[in-house]
Amino acid sequence: MLIMDVLTDDPHPPGEEVGGLRPEAGLPGGARVRVLLAAALGPLVTGYTAVATVLALVALTAGRTAFSATGVLLAAGPGWLAAHQVRLGLGGHPLGMLPLLPTLGVVVLAARTASGAARRLGCRSFREARPVLIAIAGAHAVLGLVIALCAQGSPVTANPVAAFAGPGLLAAAASGVGIIRSCGLPDVVAERLDALALRGLRAGALSLAVLVACGAAVFTVATGLSWATVSDSYEPGFGTSFGLFLLSLLYLPNAVTAALSFVTGPGFSIGPLSVGMFGYRGGAVPAVPLLGGLPEHHAAWWPALLVLPAAAGALAGWSLRKADADPAQRIRAVAAAGAVVALGCVVLGTLAGGRLGDGPFDPVSIPVGVASIVAFCWIVIPGSFVAFFAGEHEPPAPPPEALEDNEAFEDAEDVDAEKASEAVAEFEAAEASEEPEASEEDEQTAAEDAEFEAEADAELGLEEPAEEAPEPGEAVTGGTETCGDVEAAEGDR
Repeated sequence: MLIMDVLTDDPHPPGEEVGGLRPEAGLPGGARVRVLLAAALGPLVTGYTAVATVLALVALTAGRTAFSATGVLLAAGPGWLAAHQVRLGLGGHPLGMLPLLPTLGVVVLAARTASGAARRLGCRSFREARPVLIAIAGAHAVLGLVIALCAQGSPVTANPVAAFAGPGLLAAAASGVGIIRSCGLPDVVAERLDALALRGLRAGALSLAVLVACGAAVFTVATGLSWATVSDSYEPGFGTSFGLFLLSLLYLPNAVTAALSFVTGPGFSIGPLSVGMFGYRGGAVPAVPLLGGLPEHHAAWWPALLVLPAAAGALAGWSLRKADADPAQRIRAVAAAGAVVALGCVVLGTLAGGRLGDGPFDPVSIPVGVASIVAFCWIVIPGSFVAFFAGEHEPPAPPPEALEDNEAFEDAEDVDAEKASEAVAEFEAAEASEEPEASEEDEQTAAEDAEFEAEADAELGLEEPAEEAPEPGEAVTGGTETCGDVEAAEGDR
């Protein structure tokens, strides 16, 4: 509803000078600069502090490790890059599989900051809030570049180009979401989206959330059934167990994404281990509690789990069953929802996997292309079926000749289906009524003619029985008879 209000709101109310400053945005220049600086630096300070706090907890609880505040602050730099999905190098070994939980926190933090700054500045359109987006994205990009340059020559390194682009793009995307929440879609996008497409996008976001919930449910059940294996993976010491627990917590969204890929069909792989709905190849796995629920062999009942993504698609179709009276338009909305789900699977699958050093568990991967196509089909096929049959259906379109003969539609460019069907009914009723009227007139005319001929014959005395037909060869003779007051001609006298 907020998006629709923004789309239908006039950015220039009557009487307002175009380009002028609105009362809501009437902040002095110094106040606007302070708001932009707070929006740019706030997420950086908060994110860096959170990473440093986690590292300090690990260092304090780990056994046989000397705590150093300077070391924690220096290590927080690469940790901040890892939270922004920047691939690191550990002693020359690539580390591309990075935890998604800190990334989700970074996205939420940047989005909330951008939304609050746009409201404080009184921005009513995406164009007016662009300075907020530029400030937040630029600050993240600059800090990432500084950290990568300072880490050159240390055991943990990062590519400066990736460190500049990765945090900047992630912050820009998150800030854009926050600004859209406050100010609505950009004009370029809003002009190309109708209400039906927006409903499809919302249904797609709902379907993606349902699929993620299905993956989380499957992961939770598998972990609970294998709790003995999970508990055995913890070490006796508190420090080591706390570190393993924290590691599993940070990588929990990665595991849920892998379970989502498994539920939809394609599955995932960890080094030589490959787990799919219709195939399984064994292999060694890291001894962490997060992976304690991995199966040791294939089970014949796994395909029964495919009812979960099918139900998600049916739910999408059910939510769009009243989107439009035309079934074809409802299917178009379902296709938009499927596109959102496919894009979400691409993003999640790409971020959830990656390189894991050069060891036996490298790489961790999800077949992103196959997973996105399969997820799209799981939404579109059952969703289109439900949306088509559960919603309304328009009456059939009238034949073209009926519209041509009806004057009401001669100059119409767009013909309404209801009016067209009414016109066809009127046209057919008119044709049916004309036929009996024409036959009654003919009968009446024939009766009048017959009556007139009968009266004429009566007056002329011609009402005599018809003579018998002459025999063949017999001469036809007869006289002319006169009757009444008719006198004979002069020549006959």
